Amino acid sequence: MKKLLIAALAAATIAMAVPSTATAADNHKGGVVGGIIGCCFGLRAAADYNDGKDISVREWLRIVPFVNIVIAVLDTADGYSGVTRSQLHAETPTYF
Repeated sequence: MKKLLIAALAAATIAMAVPSTATAADNHKGGVVGGIIGCCFGLRAAADYNDGKDISVREWLRIVPFVNIVIAVLDTADGYSGVTRSQLHAETPTYF
């Protein structure tokens, strides 16, 4: 049992010593934070985060219970009304 524990600790030490390949090359985005954003907010938000964009307030509020229902209704209304990404970029260029 002790040999197994020592082997597991040695493997974990070696794994932590190797640099991560999940980070983006230019701006050091991605990795754990990019993965969490992709898990919680979806691929579009993760890709935008890795490109240097911020996460919008509406996306952050999607993870708050009960508030996310209101945000989903607002997003649905915006999608139904035909809001485009270029319009969102004109309003808030750091997010879109």
